[in-house]
Amino acid sequence: MEPILQNDTADPTGERPDATPAPQNQGEPAPSHQYYVRFRADAPILSATSRLAGLNRGEVVMIQTDHGPEPATVSGPGPDVPEPRRPEAGQTSYAITRRANREEAEKFENLVGRETEAFKTCQSHITRHRLEMKLIRVERYFNGSKIIFYFTAENRVDFRELVKDLVQEFRTRVEIRQIGVRHETKMIGGIGCCGRELCCATFINNFAPVSIKMAKEQNLPLNPAKISGVCNRLLCCLTYEYETYHALRKGMPKPGKTLVKEGVELKVIQTNVLKGTITVVPTAAGQEGLQVMNRAEWEPLMAQAPGRPAAQAAPAQGPDRKQPGAGKERNRRSKGRRRDNVESEQKGAGDEGSPPEE
Repeated sequence: MEPILQNDTADPTGERPDATPAPQNQGEPAPSHQYYVRFRADAPILSATSRLAGLNRGEVVMIQTDHGPEPATVSGPGPDVPEPRRPEAGQTSYAITRRANREEAEKFENLVGRETEAFKTCQSHITRHRLEMKLIRVERYFNGSKIIFYFTAENRVDFRELVKDLVQEFRTRVEIRQIGVRHETKMIGGIGCCGRELCCATFINNFAPVSIKMAKEQNLPLNPAKISGVCNRLLCCLTYEYETYHALRKGMPKPGKTLVKEGVELKVIQTNVLKGTITVVPTAAGQEGLQVMNRAEWEPLMAQAPGRPAAQAAPAQGPDRKQPGAGKERNRRSKGRRRDNVESEQKGAGDEGSPPEE
């Protein structure tokens, strides 16, 4: 069998990597029941629709994917929507086709054990080949057509010999995917600094870019230990309120700006975006005392703040001083005179060579 070689950073979403929603016929009515399901016990919770009513928590159901039916466990009922709506960007809604029979449920229970055995086997081959890679998870298709191995590594890894050994071991298609540290954390799961389950392991499907600018905009301490998550990357929740802080900060004076109140210059040293207040101190020597001003107090001062100084008037030009653009005007005049002289010379030469008029 031909193995699948893939060493690029993948973007698994925690659910079945090749799973896609089952197509629905336009003439059929849309399902009216919503459920939450999991493909594995430690996998993220996903939403699914079904025409079946009364599915209980822990019941095994079959979900249609592009490579065939896959079993999943019902985590609970979801919110019922009166009208069918398309899933938002980054979200996937699956279709539950039917309940799993006893044979399929038993096979699903054994599937987890077979994945654990495949994990141990692959780890032994990695150690034997001395590959610098960390195995994260193993997933087997329910129909046994393919096994997917997820791993992390700092650099690209040549695992061609490893794939040959795995194909010979399992006698099926083998795919190896390199993932990033965020996707590793999404697969493993955990508890965040807020005390709740990690966002990436629950509802985040696509990772948004996070920058240190978002922490600065929200006046958070720039301490890596406080603004980094379990994956040692910036917290994904920094993006949740960034737009709100950015909108509220518009129009507020920045730290370092000088305001004038009753003839006294005040320097802004701190701003509170949520309360809309600023903290100022006098700039003159010998004057001390902090003052907190609310929006009603500092907004009139912003309107009265002096703008940029007007440009100074140019000094009067004397008779000997060159005027702006005078050189260009003289060049245009000299070019015109030379052109007239050339035309007059050409006319004179023609007159001399022409016969006299009678």
